[in-house]
Order: sequence, then structure tokens, then C-alpha cells
Amino acid sequence: MAGPVARQFGGARRRLLDELQSKGVHDIAVIRAFDLTPRHLFVPTGVQHRAYEDAALPIGSGQTISQPSVHAKYLEILALKGTERVLEIGTGSGYQTVLLAHLAGQVFSVERIAPLLDRARDVIAQCAVSNVSLLLGDGTHGWKAFAPYDAILVSAASPDAPQPLLDQLAEGGRMLVPIGGRDEQRLVVITRRGERFERQDLSAVRFVPLVGDFGWSENGSEGTR
Repeated sequence: MAGPVARQFGGARRRLLDELQSKGVHDIAVIRAFDLTPRHLFVPTGVQHRAYEDAALPIGSGQTISQPSVHAKYLEILALKGTERVLEIGTGSGYQTVLLAHLAGQVFSVERIAPLLDRARDVIAQCAVSNVSLLLGDGTHGWKAFAPYDAILVSAASPDAPQPLLDQLAEGGRMLVPIGGRDEQRLVVITRRGERFERQDLSAVRFVPLVGDFGWSENGSEGTR
């Protein structure tokens, strides 16, 4: 959003950039993506005054927007060069989607909650990015029509890596996914090497559950496949 509203948050956004750098974010492309993306547009008006804090915030439908340093960690690990085809599982507010749009060639994002996707679509349009495609559906199935993907980001926690997402990784492609229980997980990077998938545990994390056929069911048990 241009004009006075954007200027209102200018100082807060600069302080967030400084905070991210002080916490070890050194990739200039990632910092630039945060500078170009107006986080206050992606959160409800009641918490807009906190939009540039390094904190998770509620966005409705029982979901949250992750803290910026978590997004930055994801993006630095992927080290995107600007030409990649990226699949995002869990559009949520659309904030990470727009960050990705500034770092990748094409972004395909899947969200299962219709009201979230509708709002994200509107805000993404305000950000004037043209390399994003959105789909309403079960993200654990991925988006097969545009596979394979050079990178896949899963923004919710799964009992294990969903097999359809592994199948949709390009050779040498990497997937970042929180794996574990509903309350505590490990952030895992999975790299495809032919028919093998190399896994590396990175850190302890805590994300909302990935609900779907290859994740968690609505009642809290593992999905049906």
C-alpha cells in the first residue's frame, strides 16, 4: 500500500531489517525481499502495530504468520538464485509467498483454508508481483501439474515428509519441512538424489499441524495415507 500508510511503517521495517541482520541473516537478496514486502498488509488491523516485530501473529482461522526470522532462516537455507520453480505448502497470509516471489522465478502456493486464500490473493495483488500462482486444496498432495520443483517449502508440521511432495521434487531439489509431533518438530532439509532422498536435521521448531491426507487429520491423528 503506497503513500502515508507505507511511510508510517517505514521506520519499523528498517528496524526489523537491522534485527534480522543482527540475528545472523546475511544474504543480501533475502534482506532485500523483506525490505520490498510490506508485512503490515498481511496481518489483521488489530495487530498491525506489531507487524514489524520479530514475532508470530494470528491471522485468523486458527493460523499464524511466522516470525520473520523463521522465514529468513528458510529462505537462506534454500539460497535461491532467482530462476527456480518453487512450491509453497500453506499460503497462509501470503507473506512468505511474496518474499519467495522476490527470490525465485515462479512460485506455486497451495492453501486449504478458503478465507485465508481469498485474503492472501487480494494482498498479493496489492504487492504487484506477477510470478505467483495460487491453488485451494490439500497441500499434502502438492501441485502435480507444475512439477517438478527446484524447492518446496512446507509451512506446517507433518508426521513425516508427504510422499507426493517428495515425488514432485526435481533432481537436486530441496524440501524444507517441519517433521515430528503436533507440538514439537525438527526442521528437516531433504535433497533429491535420483531415487534417494538425503535428510538433514537442522533445528527444533514449532509449527501448526499440516492437515491433509498425507499429514495430520482434523481430529489429530495421522492422515489416511
